[in-house]
Amino acid sequence: MRWSDIDAYGHVNNSAMLRLLEEARIVGFWGADPDEQVPDGALPDPIIDGRPGSGTMTVIAAQRLEYLASIPYFRQPLDIQMWIGRVGGASIDVSYEVWSPVGHDPAVLYTRATTALVMVDAETNRPRRLTAAEREACGAYVEPAVEFSRP
Repeated sequence: MRWSDIDAYGHVNNSAMLRLLEEARIVGFWGADPDEQVPDGALPDPIIDGRPGSGTMTVIAAQRLEYLASIPYFRQPLDIQMWIGRVGGASIDVSYEVWSPVGHDPAVLYTRATTALVMVDAETNRPRRLTAAEREACGAYVEPAVEFSRP
């Protein structure tokens, strides 16, 4: 979290929440750049390599967020749990739960969200199907999709 993520009401602003979820997706989907200095084990292997130059763009088709409580400013990072709730032909749905920082007692669930990502061929700018390798990589992270309080 950054101090600038807090709005005049004293909680994380909606646009800041979208950026926080984006940062979580980047860690989950993008591989480290070849010249980037990353300690072993510091970042997970990318599920789908969507970084610039990879040939694939992961384009957002839809997002839904449900705010359960206002998030105050914390110096520690929020605990963003992320998994794949659905694997389609050319898309995946990423599910999220945004919790208070690890060790915060009691743990508080602040936000539930989902993002539909479409795989787009960077050269043709058209959707493309997931490869067998991408489907296999996704498989390790598939769990039931996030459930919202309101249909």
